[in-house]
This record gives sequence, C-alpha cells and structure tokens, in this order.
Amino acid sequence: MWFRQLKWLRVGFSLFYGTLIALLFLDFHNLFPPSLTALLLSPQFVPALLQSLQTAAFGAAGSIVILTLLFGRLYCSSLCPMGTVQDVVGFLARQKSKGHAFTYSRPHDLLRYTILALTILLLLAGSGLLVNLLDPFSNFGRIFTNLFRPLALLLSNGTALLLEQFGVYALPRVRWPVFVWASAAFSLATLLLVVWLAASRGRLYCNSICPVGALLGLLAKISLLGIGINRQNCTTCRACEKVCKAGCIDAGNKRVDTSRCVGCGNCLVVCPGESVRLENRWRQARLSRPEQGRREYLLNGGGLLVGVSGLSVVSEPTGRPIQSRPTTIPEQLTSPLSPPGSVSIAQFTATCTACHLCVSHCPTRVLVPSLFEFGLQGILQPRMYFGAGHCNYDCTLCMRICPSGAIKPLAEKKLTQIGIAKFIKENCVVHTDNNACGACAEHCPTRAVEMVDYPNLLNKKLKIPEMRPEYCIGCGGCEYACPTRPYKAIYVDGNPVHKLAKPPVVVKVEAKLDNNDDFPF
Repeated sequence: MWFRQLKWLRVGFSLFYGTLIALLFLDFHNLFPPSLTALLLSPQFVPALLQSLQTAAFGAAGSIVILTLLFGRLYCSSLCPMGTVQDVVGFLARQKSKGHAFTYSRPHDLLRYTILALTILLLLAGSGLLVNLLDPFSNFGRIFTNLFRPLALLLSNGTALLLEQFGVYALPRVRWPVFVWASAAFSLATLLLVVWLAASRGRLYCNSICPVGALLGLLAKISLLGIGINRQNCTTCRACEKVCKAGCIDAGNKRVDTSRCVGCGNCLVVCPGESVRLENRWRQARLSRPEQGRREYLLNGGGLLVGVSGLSVVSEPTGRPIQSRPTTIPEQLTSPLSPPGSVSIAQFTATCTACHLCVSHCPTRVLVPSLFEFGLQGILQPRMYFGAGHCNYDCTLCMRICPSGAIKPLAEKKLTQIGIAKFIKENCVVHTDNNACGACAEHCPTRAVEMVDYPNLLNKKLKIPEMRPEYCIGCGGCEYACPTRPYKAIYVDGNPVHKLAKPPVVVKVEAKLDNNDDFPF
C-alpha cells in the first residue's frame, strides 16, 4: 500500500531534519556553513513570519501557509522540531507500555484560541511575549541550548582533555557559557510538560497550547486534501482512532477534526478496509461550520496573561581584584544593550523569538538570556552581558544565523554604536591606589579610550583613561577587561536606538631602521 511508504518517508524526513536542527544548536565549533544554516532555518514558521512582516515579502511563511491550505498541517508533522520530539517520546512510551491506545478527545478550543488571540493581539501591540514563551521552534532551541548543549560541551571538553594527555591537540576545548538559571528552569519545565503530554496524550501540546498549531489548524480546516472516512465502507473497528496521536478521529461518529490532524498518516496505514482516505475536500465542498460556542467566544474575547517571575544569575569572571579596597560607586545604567544589527530595543523585542540560536553560537559568550531587562515583553531574549565576555570587533556570526531578522546583517557593524562606555574615576585603581593599569585602553578596538597623564602626589608616571565617546561602539571590551570589583571603573550604557560612531583614527607607525646593523629588520 502506497500510504505505508508515504508515512515512512515522512517519518524519515522529520527525523533527519529534526536531527540537523538539533545539531545546529549543538554546533559549538561552528561547522555549519552560513548557507546551510539559512536553508535549514528558513521553513520555521514564526521566524519566517516575522521576517515577512519586516520585509513585506511573501517569503517562507507564505509558502507554509499555501502548503497548509493544500495538504493540511504538514509543517506540524514534518518540519516542526518540537513535533518530532513529541513523536519520538510518544513512540518510546508506546513501546514501553504495549497495548496503549489513543482515544478521541474533545478539542480544547477555549484554551487554544485564547492563546492564539492573545498572541496575535500582543504582536499587533508590538510585544512578542507569548511568541517568546510558546513558539515551538524557540522552545526547542532553548531546551537544546540550556539543557543538552552543556552536556555535549562537557563530553567534548572531556574528550579533548583526555586526548591532550596523549599529546593529541586536534580537538580544541570550548569556553563554557554563562549559566542563567531562570532560562534553564523554564526550558526544563517546558521539556517536562512536552514529554509528559507526548507520552500520555500524544500531540495534545500542539492542539491546546501551541499558537502555531492553532493558527495552522484554522487553515487546515479548509485545506484541499484532508483525512476523511468513507461512511459506507467503515466498520467502526476503531483501529484509526487507536493510533491517532492528535485524538482527532471520532470513529463512533465517523468524523475527523481536520483542525487538529497533524497529517502523521498513522490512520491511513492501519485501516483494514481502506475506509480512511485522503479526500479532495474542495471538490466535495464539505467545509465544516465552526461551533457556535467558539464563534461567540472569539467575538466576545477574553483570557488571562500569566506573568513569569524569577531572577537571572550570571557569573562574574573570577580573579582577584587589584584594588586595595572594594569600589563603592555603582554603575548608572539607563538602558540594556541589544546586539549589533538589532537597530533598537523596540525593534529587537518585537521580532526576536528568544530561540537562543545566537546565544549558543556566540564565540565570546557575551549574549546571555535576559529576564526582565527588556521588560516583560522581552523575557528570555538575549542581551549583551560584559561580565561574561565582549563583542568581537570582526564577529558577525549572530547576524548571519538569526532566523527571524531580529538581528540584521550590517555592512557597518564596526561603526554601529549599541552603547557608550562611561568612566568612573573614583573606582579606577589609578586614582584610588596610584597603580598603573590601562587594561581598558588595551582592549578598545576603536581607540575610544585614551590614556592620558595623571598627576599624583607620589609623582609616579601614571596614565588614566579619558573617554572619546564619539568613537565608542559599545563592544564592552573595556568593561570586560576592567579588574575592579564589585563595581567597574568603566562600563557600557546601552543606546535604546543604535547610532553610528565615528571611524577610528588610524595611527601609522613608521619604523626607523639602522642600516648599519647586520639584521635591520
């Protein structure tokens, strides 16, 4: 039967594609070329939709909409990595408990359409809060970044350390990421919820919580092809209902809820009389009318937003401060910092889905998950944290891999001013202890920090930082290098809207050669 081959083709493709997406989040050596990364990420619906809204282009999101209108929710069965995770968990659970069968369940329309309506309303209002929390691709990315990537990193670094004992240095060790427990806890809670629902209720998560599933389900109700039951041939054996992980087949009434069907093909394979079939639903013109209760609810509106609270914990670089006593003047931050290419905080929080792909790939670990730094609407979105690292002057990796367009490629990245460094003289060891330092100037790639003479009572030849803010791009090299604790002597304050800095002055150094030397070079 050709249905069987079609089902296994779908299963094979979803496993292959899902594995590639998982490896992309675990790729801490950046082995995936940018072209392959863009190709793999392009079918993800929410990032593609946000890209289309920014560029007013049809894009991949439009292709997914057409695919759904033609064939139903193939995105949910084959392209969504979170759907693949649920299928794998459900398969393993059924193998462990032989004889487990699904049954028809009534749709949770009140819940799923409330979530969908609130998600759309918040997006229209410029907030991606529910998208950040509920987008399946972003949840998949956070789970792999926060939970599985550290395990893979531990294995890789352990293997590298073992090989070094035998004089083999082919496998480089990778720097550990900053641990943000709030993001990790949310990822763990999401994973446990998805695993529990998949093991016990199949695709209930997709049909009750996921806003993408709810939206595509509405389109699937009017799709060209859909699963149907031939009432004349059906013997009501319920074989199809027992394998329907979406719980959408009511074998007793010989009816299929196409809005919840994810197109897995299980029912087509097990039906002994081939009564379950693919139907051309446009030709038959059997478009089901929405239930009155749901229609009235969507017209009247309603719902409740639940706030997520917690504290983000990030680790400061270890090492002993060189000042004689702790610094006392705190940094006066007026705005957090969004990554270069995000244009502004408002643009960033409205388009970022918090998938953490940039967090997992940032080579200096300067991107960390936020909590409420961007406000409630920016929860879990990445922010710049210079206690963990600084933004490399030449690095554009986050711009190349961002799937939603929240971080755009910039030709002038080296001149993009995401913030401005500010100096607190009273915290600097040159002022407090008459000790030479200059770490901030050494790490500044644009010469925005200049060391000038510092008169002192001990008549030491000291230099102290002097800021030239017009050249600063806010990369954080100075803040990361500053050794004072607990408060920095130099820190970067964010620009809510990014600006352009002046090009750095290039100082040419002419070497004076003594031609009389034997080796003048």
